[in-house]
Amino acid sequence: QSMDSTLHYIHNDSDLSTNSSFSPEEERKSKVQDVVPQALLDQYLSMTDPSRAQTVDTEIAKHCAYSLPGVALTLGRQNWHCLKDTYETLASDMQWKVRRTLAFSIHELAVILGDQLTAGDLVPVFNGFLKDLDEVRIGVLKHLHDFLKLLHVDKRREYLYQLQEFLVTDNSRNWRFRAELAEQLILLLDLYSARDIYDYLRPIAFSLCADKVSSVRWISYKLVSEMVKKLYMASTPTFVIDLMNELVEKFCRCHKWSGRQTFVFICQ
Repeated sequence: QSMDSTLHYIHNDSDLSTNSSFSPEEERKSKVQDVVPQALLDQYLSMTDPSRAQTVDTEIAKHCAYSLPGVALTLGRQNWHCLKDTYETLASDMQWKVRRTLAFSIHELAVILGDQLTAGDLVPVFNGFLKDLDEVRIGVLKHLHDFLKLLHVDKRREYLYQLQEFLVTDNSRNWRFRAELAEQLILLLDLYSARDIYDYLRPIAFSLCADKVSSVRWISYKLVSEMVKKLYMASTPTFVIDLMNELVEKFCRCHKWSGRQTFVFICQ
């Protein structure tokens, strides 16, 4: 009883800084839940305040970002309203390490929150990460399939237009970025139709097959072979025939030996 009264006292007197248009009382009510002691949650939320992070500990926001999926899992999706503002604050943090931490875990958070909350609250953050620094983009790229498979089909198709952008990096020597893209495209073949694969993923795959770094090319050969398998299983044979004709024309009959070697490796 003593503990309960103390927690009640701390919670009622806690000064939660917020940028919301709600009144302090409404804001406090929106953050109330009954899963963990409210004072504990209030303390966690207050640690993401940018002014506090600058004066107390510059690493504190990163640690909060790292813990956020665990906090969300503990509270449950019915209490996501308690964390939403904090998540958006961290997602726009000035430190790229904080944004990078969230980028690496956004797919986990999507599983916790479910379809509707993901579409409404996480997709805008995800889109922001796609345009961020390479150090942040790699986080969403490494789990691109894990995140996109949770989206509705129509929403998922919108990202087909953006996949090409992953070929462009801040540093052209960042070959691991392109290698990761090839790995993810292999997984993404299961999420898209034969036409989408032919129209959008095929040009990226052919570009990766001609990469300057051999490690990227090796993964790309596997990508193209998986693409042939996928299109072969499709109801319309046109796509796989066109793809194989292009392979013959572009690589098998290439005037460079490296192109002809590429054809052999894909067949292998």
